[in-house]
Amino acid sequence: MAIFLTKESKVLVQGMTGAEGMKHTRRMLAAGTQIVGGVNPRKAGRTVDLDGRAIPVFGSVREGRDATGADVTVVFVPPPFAKEAVIEAADAGIGLAVVITEGIPVHDAVAFHAHARARGTRILGPNCPGIISPGQSNAGIIPADIATRPGRIGLVSKSGTLTYQLMHELRDTGFSSAVGIGGDPVIGTTHIDCLTAFENDPDTELIVLIGEIGGDAEERAAAHIAAHITKPVIAYIAGFTAPEGKTMGHAGAIVSGSSGTAEAKRKALEEAGVRVGATPTETAKLVLNHLRT
Repeated sequence: MAIFLTKESKVLVQGMTGAEGMKHTRRMLAAGTQIVGGVNPRKAGRTVDLDGRAIPVFGSVREGRDATGADVTVVFVPPPFAKEAVIEAADAGIGLAVVITEGIPVHDAVAFHAHARARGTRILGPNCPGIISPGQSNAGIIPADIATRPGRIGLVSKSGTLTYQLMHELRDTGFSSAVGIGGDPVIGTTHIDCLTAFENDPDTELIVLIGEIGGDAEERAAAHIAAHITKPVIAYIAGFTAPEGKTMGHAGAIVSGSSGTAEAKRKALEEAGVRVGATPTETAKLVLNHLRT
């Protein structure tokens, strides 16, 4: 089984005809994703040949959904137009919008998150690598060749590159789903959302949580784990050596005083019964050791 994305998911790509959209649509198709169309009002009615597959281009998300039954969209639209694209997807009744776009203004993200929530659309991102359920579907930019085997691990991560590293380190064990939630200050799907979904997924035996400095998402996740999660959780927190007051990588990864430090997050997670690795490799070893016991 998997969370949020399965082999039955029918996926539209907003911005498919752009350079990044085309590149990653090819990769998603190669991973087995059921891509049913692209969206570009200026190229509506055309088809795009991607490695022998003729993918139709629709003028709107609603047109694409009505024609194909799409329930997922992947957004590669540039930042100035991303808000409109996500709102369009929500208004069309799409259940999951995976927003890859980086650099979306915070006030735009706040607006489209509120709009989507009111219409029952789950947002993943923005500024995220997406979601992969190995052997089933891949929506986003996660390299499918590092996670070819379905397995018992559920992964939720703020960081794209650390998602890839842990998936590579645990590739022989495999994943039910791996979710990159993004590191912007405002995101649509949280650690807690994924923890809850993995807790309810019968094929997920163990959860890996990857966090980083900035904000209090990991502390809130720790409280949720203590109160509601019965499955084992193993974590890694990036940023123990980050200087105070300096943004590191993601827009949300900034430490101010004692707030948002890696040490505070580690302490909160360990108090909730979560084992925290000092490095990604150590974290992977903790996972493997637990699954062997």
